[in-house]
Amino acid sequence: MAYTEADLAAVRTALLRGERSVQFADRSVTYRSVEELQAVEAAILRELSQAARTRSKQTLLVASTGF
Repeated sequence: MAYTEADLAAVRTALLRGERSVQFADRSVTYRSVEELQAVEAAILRELSQAARTRSKQTLLVASTGF
């Protein structure tokens, strides 16, 4: 699943409030424990940091007409 910054904010808000339920866009998830919610937060952080490190591949095309 591709996580977003909004997902991370929702998880952190739930942690701060002491809740185990998180609302993601069109669905709601209830976690079994705070530890499970913290594990999800760590997974989202890992995925977001990995996505930030990957660069898009660019190709430079050089052409000449022969003049």
